[in-house]
Amino acid sequence: MKVLLDTNIIVHRETKDPTKEEIGKLFWWIDRLGYEKCVHQITIDEISLHQNAATRKAFLTKIQSYKLLQTQAPLKNEVLAVSKKYDSTENDKKDTILVNEVFSDRVDLLITEDTKIHKKAFELGIDTKVFSIDSFLEKVTAENPSLVDYKVPSIKKEFFGNINIKDEFFNSFRGDYVDFEKWFNRKAEEIAYVCSSEGKVIAFLYLKLESESEPYQDISPIFTKKKRLKIGTFKVRLNGLKLGERFLKIVFDNALHFSVDEIYVTLFAKRVEHIRLISLLEDYGFVRRGIKKSSSGIERVYTRDFSPRALLDSPKTTYPFMSKEARKFLVPIYPAYHTSLFPDSILRTESPLDFVENEPFRNAISKVYVSRSIRRDLRIGDIIVFYRTGGYYQSVVTTLGIVDGIYTSISNRQHFIDLCRKRSVFSDDDLKKLWNYSPHNRPFVVNFLYSYSFPKRINLKRLIELGIIQDINSVPRGFEEISDDSFEKIIKETSSDESIIVD
Repeated sequence: MKVLLDTNIIVHRETKDPTKEEIGKLFWWIDRLGYEKCVHQITIDEISLHQNAATRKAFLTKIQSYKLLQTQAPLKNEVLAVSKKYDSTENDKKDTILVNEVFSDRVDLLITEDTKIHKKAFELGIDTKVFSIDSFLEKVTAENPSLVDYKVPSIKKEFFGNINIKDEFFNSFRGDYVDFEKWFNRKAEEIAYVCSSEGKVIAFLYLKLESESEPYQDISPIFTKKKRLKIGTFKVRLNGLKLGERFLKIVFDNALHFSVDEIYVTLFAKRVEHIRLISLLEDYGFVRRGIKKSSSGIERVYTRDFSPRALLDSPKTTYPFMSKEARKFLVPIYPAYHTSLFPDSILRTESPLDFVENEPFRNAISKVYVSRSIRRDLRIGDIIVFYRTGGYYQSVVTTLGIVDGIYTSISNRQHFIDLCRKRSVFSDDDLKKLWNYSPHNRPFVVNFLYSYSFPKRINLKRLIELGIIQDINSVPRGFEEISDDSFEKIIKETSSDESIIVD
């Protein structure tokens, strides 16, 4: 198995930058599985142009431990077409050459943190061969569960004063911000979200609610008056467990709870962790707004408009809001899978200890639902109401999702597994059984965004009384479309925040 590593991966691996500790897990897996680490001549050329002579020499010495591709594949016509669409700089064109190596089957996989490369791969239909570091870790942990040597406890709220500031996790903050420890200690009585593994911090989030009177003299262009939620500190160590999405959901949940107008974050863009975070934020509608100047340097400012609006064709960018104009579907989910997929929708009869977030699909906002439903004409932006099965009194509606992608033309079993892996509740063995169960009725895949958990649950008995389900024999067995009136009844009966459904 040949794995081509983009320049950004090599640079962050071989530099003395603290992110080397995180990328170490990526290289541990590559070596453990016996994959061949490959680099392209483009990477050698780029490193040869590094301004610091000592750094350049060190890089070029270390690069000899990688397999250098001796030839370059001719650009395919399909790749040239994608290049015309995306490539505006010489660096873009160089990235396309890397993508072409995968498209031409010269290498098996490409690992990169470059967002544009991932877009090109998707258009070329090779997105299952192009990985970010985190998605690669998901892949290998799914394929090799016996080699996974760690478990991740659930996210907790904790006082700053109870968190070990000397943990190596915070080294990058100390390197980026002049007065980080002083700032941290002043927050001793405030709350942060923290996740630890084996006594070490692996994820951290601090949020601050700001009023319209907040001064923003250090931000340019200066903010207008709005009620804002500031993402004060946000970092997730590489682990393949989608904790970044889980923490981002916490951000959106808080923004919804406090009815803010805007969310914003200031961050540098010099480390691989920054690049990953920027990519994640941009996926969910954050845009670059300006800069912030301080004694620590110049940071980028990213904002996310949180006024109630919903784009049917781009639901991530307006998540968690849903459109009244969208179609609504009721769909069943078995109890064995329900709370693993929706940890915030746990029932009172279940123990939180049984649902610790140590699986990627539990943490992700973007999830997968596998179905054999006769109804398969779902569209991006459609609303899903999840119905937890269990009988007349125990079946309940618990959760809202937004359709973000549909895959009905799946070529083979491996393609099916690749589409589902680590965003569904099923293991690879389960997915193989699902694919083979009925050759004449293969399953299809729905990507959806885990949007909202109902504060109050209504059971099958009440759904029948409200006329949403006709009788006990008419419970949903696939995607069953419901009327706007039925949907509004569910929203009211579950005491849901009606502001999430917008015109």
